[in-house]
Amino acid sequence: MYTSIQFVHSYWAYLTLFTVLIAVINAIAGWFGKKEFQPKDFRISLFALIFTHIQVVIGLILLFLSPKGISAITDIGMGAVMKDTNLRLFIVEHPLILIISVILITIGYSKQKKKLMSAKKFKTIAIYYTLALMIALSRIPWSQWFDA
Repeated sequence: MYTSIQFVHSYWAYLTLFTVLIAVINAIAGWFGKKEFQPKDFRISLFALIFTHIQVVIGLILLFLSPKGISAITDIGMGAVMKDTNLRLFIVEHPLILIISVILITIGYSKQKKKLMSAKKFKTIAIYYTLALMIALSRIPWSQWFDA
C-alpha cells in the first residue's frame, strides 16, 4: 500500500505542478494583457487549488505510512531526524513548506473571489500562486524524482 500511495503522490505532483504553472502563466498573461477575467480563468485557478489540496492529503497519508515518516521520529527521536538532512527534508521541510504553499494558494484563490476588477483578480492569483510555486519548488526532493 505504501508504494502505491508513493507512486500516486509522485505522479500527482507532476500534474499539480503543471496546473499551478498554468494558473500562474494565465494570471500573469491576464494581468499584463489587461484581459477580462473569464469563467475559464476562474476554473484554471480552481483546478490548481483542488489539485494542490489533493496532493497535500496524499502527502500527509504518505507521511504517516512511510518508514521515513512519523515512525522515524518515534524510532530515533526528533533530534536525530533534524541532524539527518535527508530525513529532515522528508519529515519536516517538505511537508511544512508544501502546506504553506497550499495555504498561499488558498488565500490567493479566496482573495481573488472578493475582487471586482479583472486586473486585481489576475494580480492576486499571479502573486499568491507564484509565491506558492516558488517555495514548493524549493523543497521538492528532486534527486528522488530524477532517480526513479
